[in-house]
Formats: sequence, C-alpha cells, structure tokens
Amino acid sequence: MKFKFVGLFVGLMLFGSVASAKKWSKLRIGVEGAYPPFSQVSPSGELSGFDIDIAKALCAELKLKCSLVPQDWDGMIPALQARKFDAIIASMSITEDRKKKVAFTNKYYRTPARFVRKIGSKVVLTKVGLKGKSVGIQRGTIHEKFIRGEFPDLQIKTYATQDEAYLDMRAGRVDLLIADYIALRMGFLETKEGKKYEFFGPEYTQVKYFGEGAGIAIRKKDQELVNLLNSGIDKIRKNGKYEAIRKKYFNFDIYGSSL
Repeated sequence: MKFKFVGLFVGLMLFGSVASAKKWSKLRIGVEGAYPPFSQVSPSGELSGFDIDIAKALCAELKLKCSLVPQDWDGMIPALQARKFDAIIASMSITEDRKKKVAFTNKYYRTPARFVRKIGSKVVLTKVGLKGKSVGIQRGTIHEKFIRGEFPDLQIKTYATQDEAYLDMRAGRVDLLIADYIALRMGFLETKEGKKYEFFGPEYTQVKYFGEGAGIAIRKKDQELVNLLNSGIDKIRKNGKYEAIRKKYFNFDIYGSSL
C-alpha cells in the first residue's frame, strides 16, 4: 500500500512538472535596429542585419511564430523583465553582471573591442597620451564599463546609439571611439564617412568586461526557452543556415576564431 501511494505521489509530481512547462509556439523578440551591420532599420521601416536574420532563422528552425519588437538599447533588460518581449537578440554580451538579471543561451558570435581615432591623430594609449582626451561610447554597454575600469583618465561621452557616437566623432567632439570591432569596421570605417579614421591599439577580449560572446537574453524563470533556443542555435550551426547568414554579412569567421 505504501509503495502504491509513493508511486502515485511521484507520478503526480512528474505530471505536474510536465504540465507546468510552457510550450512555446509564439515568441516576441526584442531587437535594437540601430547597430549596423547587426541590426538596422531601412528608410521604409524594415528591420535587417545579422541579428535580425539569426532571429528569423531560429524561429523558422524551431517552427515558432515570431514578432520583432524594436527597443532602445539602454531599456532592453528592463523591457524584457516587464514582459514587453520574451527574448533579446541584439548582440548582448554574456557577462557576469547581466547574468544576475537574466538568463542567457550559449553564444552565437564573439568579437573583440577596438579603439578608433582620426588618421594622423597623435593620440596614444598611455596615461600622458590620453590626458585631456575624450571617448565616445554607446551608453550602458560593456565598452563603457571597460573604459571606466581600465582608462579612468579618459573623458567619457555616452550616446543612446552607436550612430550618434559616429556623428560626434566626425564633428570633432570626441577624440576616440570604442565599440565592437565589426560594428566599427562595417558601420563606420568602411563607410564614406569613416574614410578618415582608423583602428589603433590592441584587440580587447577580457572576459571580465566582454564576457563569453553574444547570447540571447531571456527571463531567468523561462529556462525551457533557454533550452529551446540553444537547440535552435545548435541546429542552424550544423545545417549550414548560420554559415549562410554569416557569409551574407562577413567574409571572416565571427563565431570565435581570430579575426
């Protein structure tokens, strides 16, 4: 009798666990739309970019009906927690600080940070060389934390979007930029407006600031969604869809190999 009761109890517990697991068929994804080539909005209002294509590929692979929800960068995590959307696919680096607030999938790419200066500039990465110099950074990013931690003598100017930082660099209102290597290369240096500027200094990849790569952020309680999207990342990596998207935007590996 005791055996039957215990068996029934365990069965009910298992049933309850299965019944409580959410089955995802629809997904709202938070995207930025102001971080080329990962995410941008065309004059007609259409979202495009690497992050956007990855989001669409995952939804197709997992047979999810998805909607993309544009959101300013510095409000991304608060909007996720307020249930404005269910996941963030916006080149968000997996850092220890962010892990305290949200859960992450495995990475879907990883690139270093770099400095940019005007060609011919005498700015050098020494205490004397940086005295009185200013750096433009997108607000609330890992790059802002890196500068505050490693280059405290620099004057920091923050911006809501990366494009605003580019505008101030061109106007001569900042001496340096720092951001993701690809965003700087393709969003600025390889454009007509960026021809007078150049990378300088080393590549920065310290896990303390830059984390383990870019992952998809999800509310902590939605672990089944983390598992589902991890399976989707694995599938598109194996079936060639990830590589097709990568080639559309980049002629080099961005998953984790050297650039």
